[in-house]
Amino acid sequence: MPKPLRVASTVLSAALLTVAIGIALVTIVIPKLMGAAPYTVLTGSMRPAMAPGDLAIVDPVDTADIRIGDVITYQLVPGEPEVLTHRVVRINATSGGQRTFVTQGDANTHSDAEPVIEAQVRGKVAYSVPLIGHVNSAPNTSARLRVWLSRALVLGAGTLIVYGVWQIGSEARSRRQRREHTAVS
Repeated sequence: MPKPLRVASTVLSAALLTVAIGIALVTIVIPKLMGAAPYTVLTGSMRPAMAPGDLAIVDPVDTADIRIGDVITYQLVPGEPEVLTHRVVRINATSGGQRTFVTQGDANTHSDAEPVIEAQVRGKVAYSVPLIGHVNSAPNTSARLRVWLSRALVLGAGTLIVYGVWQIGSEARSRRQRREHTAVS
């Protein structure tokens, strides 16, 4: 292989390896360490902060730590799996001392109709990753297909990592052989 092509291949491999490791860190490793959960943004109600297909990493928090301006993910109905991610625009207290949160999507002109009670809150959005949510859970797909897509992503990332390490190792061997050949000459 000509040297410029070999160098380009090595640089491309290193770049792909870096991207794969970065994606794995921000979508799998860091959320696991935080105890956070990934949720896919399905609508444009939080634009420009988050767009459909973004992956929101939601950190479970004590509701006493939620402030106006925080973006929270909450269950539409307590105990049910459907969630919504919106910004807290007002905090109220009930006569019993329980806090409720009035939320609104950044792209919406009005706040949400019903206040969110503490039992509905899943957590506060720690960060989001653009477009990765499409892989996490595509709408209208079965759980089996989502599992398959997740495994394909992990396999693809693993393949890129192995390929990158192989390319870097090949380049290191070539350099060593060139040095040995130069030393012998």
